[in-house]
Amino acid sequence: MSGEDKNKIKLSTLVSFLNKFLKIEDFGFDSSVNGLQVSGKDYIKRVVVSEDACLDVFNHALEKKADLIIVHHVLFWKNTDFRLTHNNYKRIKFLLENNIALYAAHLPLDYHIKVGNNIMLLKLLNLKPVKRFGLVERVKIGFIGELKKRLKLKDFAKIINRKLLTESLILNFGSETIKKVGVVSGSGSPFVQEAVDNNVDLFLTGDISTWVYHLAKENNMNIIAAGHYATETLGVKALGNFLKRRFGLRVCFVDYPTGL
Repeated sequence: MSGEDKNKIKLSTLVSFLNKFLKIEDFGFDSSVNGLQVSGKDYIKRVVVSEDACLDVFNHALEKKADLIIVHHVLFWKNTDFRLTHNNYKRIKFLLENNIALYAAHLPLDYHIKVGNNIMLLKLLNLKPVKRFGLVERVKIGFIGELKKRLKLKDFAKIINRKLLTESLILNFGSETIKKVGVVSGSGSPFVQEAVDNNVDLFLTGDISTWVYHLAKENNMNIIAAGHYATETLGVKALGNFLKRRFGLRVCFVDYPTGL
């Protein structure tokens, strides 16, 4: 068997591995349809990982001669229209015509203890995980983490902006210094009250709704919204690197920031 043949894997084998590794079956309550969303070639050599299932990413995957795309924001959601019209048609048509498979992991990739968005955020920001946080149905997808020593909120915000290449929105209604941080990537509004109840010094998330402003102010809560996209690329990057090491696949991260 040639070296090139060794560095490939059956799509069905890889999907089975991912389903088990990411515990897809434990997230039946997710709004996303997780797992393999579009079939493709029988064997996988090249993989593109990215945040969104969109034509920009698909075109880049074709340029990279990818056999599989793995995304966090899926093509099919349970509450969306499944008819093959408009953008659904264009995206599916592109994948089928170019024989590229699509795999998606939403909450499973937020939650995961090794390659998840939230654990990777903690590692990036040198936060020691203390306990799980961010309840969705019966699963806590985020973490409460602690810094080794207290930092000024404005200094920690600078670290976040530099490491995530973002411009954070800061609601500084709490302590000027922080140590205990609640972390949930992506949309954080549903978890603000939980952050208040846990007496964190800061709640770090991706984006928040307008009503969160008053809830944070009335509870003396610091919040940093670092961007939905910026807080949710770490998981697919980590998963891609893991697959590269585990199976010797050629993996490329495609970056299409939305600024949101």
